[in-house]
Amino acid sequence: MKSPEVLAPAGSPETLSAALRSGADAVYIGGKRFSARNSADNFSDEELADAVRLCHKYGAKLDLAVNTVISDDEAKDFCEYIKYAASVGVDAFIVQDWGCAEIIRNAVPDAVIHGSTQMSVHTSSGAGLLSELGYARVVPSRECDRDVLADICAKDIETEVFVHGALCMSVSGQCYMSAIMGSRSANRGRCGQACRLPYSAVGRKNSAALSLKDLSLLPKACELAEMGVDSFKIEGRMKRPEYTASAVHELKNALSGQTPDMALLKGIFSRGGFTDGYFTGKRQDMFGIREKEDVTAAQSLIPKIHEYYRFERKVCPVDIHVTMKSGQALEISGNCGDICEKVTGDIPDKAMNRPTDTSALEKQLSKLGDTIFTFGELTADIDDGLFVPAGKLNELRRELCEKLTNSYIMRNTPSYTISGYKPSLPQARVQRCENELPVRVFCRTAQQAQAALGYAQYVIADYKLWCGETPDIPRDKAILSPPRFITDEKALTARLEEMKAMGFDRLYCHTPDHIALGKTFGMKLHGSFTLNVYNSYSAEYLHDIGLEDCVFSFEATLEQLSNVRTHLPLGAVIYGRLPLMLTRNCPIKNEVGSCDKCTGHLIDRTGRTLPVVCNADSKEVLNPDILYMQDRLEEIKNISYGLVMLHDENAEQTEDVLSGMKPAGNITRALYYRGIL
Repeated sequence: MKSPEVLAPAGSPETLSAALRSGADAVYIGGKRFSARNSADNFSDEELADAVRLCHKYGAKLDLAVNTVISDDEAKDFCEYIKYAASVGVDAFIVQDWGCAEIIRNAVPDAVIHGSTQMSVHTSSGAGLLSELGYARVVPSRECDRDVLADICAKDIETEVFVHGALCMSVSGQCYMSAIMGSRSANRGRCGQACRLPYSAVGRKNSAALSLKDLSLLPKACELAEMGVDSFKIEGRMKRPEYTASAVHELKNALSGQTPDMALLKGIFSRGGFTDGYFTGKRQDMFGIREKEDVTAAQSLIPKIHEYYRFERKVCPVDIHVTMKSGQALEISGNCGDICEKVTGDIPDKAMNRPTDTSALEKQLSKLGDTIFTFGELTADIDDGLFVPAGKLNELRRELCEKLTNSYIMRNTPSYTISGYKPSLPQARVQRCENELPVRVFCRTAQQAQAALGYAQYVIADYKLWCGETPDIPRDKAILSPPRFITDEKALTARLEEMKAMGFDRLYCHTPDHIALGKTFGMKLHGSFTLNVYNSYSAEYLHDIGLEDCVFSFEATLEQLSNVRTHLPLGAVIYGRLPLMLTRNCPIKNEVGSCDKCTGHLIDRTGRTLPVVCNADSKEVLNPDILYMQDRLEEIKNISYGLVMLHDENAEQTEDVLSGMKPAGNITRALYYRGIL
């Protein structure tokens, strides 16, 4: 069995060095732009080049996180940044944005692309789709259990799994809370961690209903390795060097069969201890906050952790051969695996007292303490009676080590084909109906669906709705909406096959998983806003792989939307409570204890009520205010349809909504005018 990769985070050069010296096989970092951890120190262009060299010096890989969504205005800068990163030899690009991945493919055709966890891939079908689309690796959602991970590992794509670090309450890539509440978009790398603020189902002021403990699967490392996980990922690009070093050290121990020191890891950083998250499927004791004792515990442990990375890590034994002949320049060569280098000194002097023999040579040439090399074997072809000063031998040893190091770095640095590609937008404009804008209605109940029939171009509803109180809606007006988070892929696949046979042939696609399943049955694919299409390049790419249309990201402004150029018909959300986050855990049940005590909402620190929608396999936390744009439809340019999202409206209220009536209570224009950072 191939030894899995230990992948460490680094938000600064100091942390990068700590990770590598502690034994990381690979490190992932972000630059000053396009990184989903914008609050970390991150790396300038010059620091990125240095970081690549440092990683390759240790034989480690460097993955560059360019995992934000980009705007059309940023595409050219993004392309140039990718070309620069490839020129200095990064090993892979971690990507969320469909358009970014396509820009990378065009700019650097042989680049290695990893699908970020923000793509929300959580099934083997989704992983298989990324493989077909040219991704080398997938980072599955942290909400996957062991059986799902095993299925994903069986696909023809590398699998990178988070094993230690912070857990978001929301499925990655599906959180809009920070954006809606404060214009700080997680999908743009500027999450304000609004979820760590107080929320309660029953109005408790200090309850943190959306805050989870940190994950640690280190005790299950060997099980994951046997499963076929290729890369063990540690979260924490905003953490201190001591955190990264200790996590790497204990993960290496765990993979070697030793028991990891969980008490040490808890002392360095935790939120009231650790959880095994979703791995076992039990989801027990997952909620927690950072307490005072969590903050103070680390102080006494830091000196111990520093020992993990005080000194250079040894990665390569070097065999040295010396040729010292009378009347000839001294030659010293070093062999490190398949790398060989040679340095030349002066002609040796005749010895006045003690000559330089094999023992004297080994004494000086074996001093490799401040290098990545260990001393292997010394061989020598020397004449008797010659002398080389110890200082000269030390100089030649340092020169040899420098040449070997440079050659080792070069051997580990990939070389790419960098094209002359420059991003350009298609001339196509989205076609808008000359008369009344068509409306699609997302319904949660049969009553809503029936009431919407007279107004809607299509009715979008949970696929289970059509199995029970099936409204009398023509099949060609129905779009099936699978669960946003799929927990039983086999059951869903079987049900979609049945429904396709019943005449349902349109599928609402929330993530790559749904695109993959829809393609399996030859269904017409309609993209949700949860695909996070934020630019023309993403829209055009989804058109190219077969989508009929897609709802554009509601994080975009109306101005951005009006400037999109694509052949893909686009929609915009014009009414509804926008989802703030998609969760697997129920924040209400955790607080009140059982479903029969459900309040149906959370209350924030300001007293606002956030509705919580309960689905079988996930929950949705909704915005307190209702997005209302039906009185401003003329301002929404460049769209083919509007999307109405219903929550708890009855049939009469549904008809009021679809007739354009302004809802009671607070309304919002969301981000259409103010935008995001």
